[in-house]
Amino acid sequence: MFVEQNVPLQAWNAFGIVAKAHQLVRIGSGGDVLAVLADPALAGVPKFVLGGGSNIVLTGDVRPLVMKVEIAGRRLVGETDRAWIVEAGAGESWHHFVAWTLAQGWPGLENLALIPGTVGAAPVQNIGAYGVELQDRFDSLDGVDLTTGKPFTLDAAQCAFGYRDSVFKHTAAQPGDLGLAGRAIITHVRFRLPKAWKPVLGYLDLERKRTETGIAEPTAQQIFDWICEIRRNKLPDPKVIGNAGSFFKNPSVTPEQCADIIAREPNIVHYPMPDGSVKLAAGWLIDACGWKGKSVGNAGVYEKQALVLVNRGGATGGEVVTLARAIQTSVYERFGIRLEPEPVVV
Repeated sequence: MFVEQNVPLQAWNAFGIVAKAHQLVRIGSGGDVLAVLADPALAGVPKFVLGGGSNIVLTGDVRPLVMKVEIAGRRLVGETDRAWIVEAGAGESWHHFVAWTLAQGWPGLENLALIPGTVGAAPVQNIGAYGVELQDRFDSLDGVDLTTGKPFTLDAAQCAFGYRDSVFKHTAAQPGDLGLAGRAIITHVRFRLPKAWKPVLGYLDLERKRTETGIAEPTAQQIFDWICEIRRNKLPDPKVIGNAGSFFKNPSVTPEQCADIIAREPNIVHYPMPDGSVKLAAGWLIDACGWKGKSVGNAGVYEKQALVLVNRGGATGGEVVTLARAIQTSVYERFGIRLEPEPVVV
């Protein structure tokens, strides 16, 4: 095991913010995790798990030991009458994994195409797009408790998935609680992909594609291609313009709160949810407050999508955070709604 010193992280965070890791170790297997925890010089130091860096804002150099997850591998591990069980290493590119499952003839993840990041980060955030969330296709995952050094396996219930939420984003309130924020590293994730596949097409952008192409019943591969095209037209490529994708969660309100807002803002974009709540489009709220295209220092709001904050060149994490807080204040003052950021500020 080799511990690298003063490692530049600009290429490993999607915002492209200049920062360094004081110490970094590459994790290529579960055994590497156990080796770190068994090392007397490393066992007791704080640790920071880094996947693809697509959901973080670095505000300075990272002092904890950076565990850069690079666990590879993709395979079919099981099959039932109803589903294929497919496993991927936590360091695999999420988008490449989705493309690979389709190439094998195992549909189900196509709506989640082109989401940046790694497979291991996907359950932490319970990623979702175009009517599908990771929890809808999840089977189980393996990881290691960084506090005890014990390997574990969790099913969907134990992951406590919510909207952009999971057990990995919460700390234990009391002994016995399964809060794993900051104390776990995911090594492998398994997905249950249905053999009785049905397309998920409820979103307006997808319906437009059906109309444009004249394809009433698209295949999973066609949906994958459509979503890649839609996302590329809406969202900047992090390799060209630094960004972390959607910066804020879409807030949920009660029907009464929504009706009150509609009375003042008839054009607000909103979606009724199965639980009776109403989800509001955070991008619309931000745009309504006049932020699209505006900047704070070198951090700005993307001209094509107000939900995306970008690095216009040389932005610091502090500038991104300042911009985000200014947007939160504007939205709260106008709509009485507190926007919650998706990325983790480090």
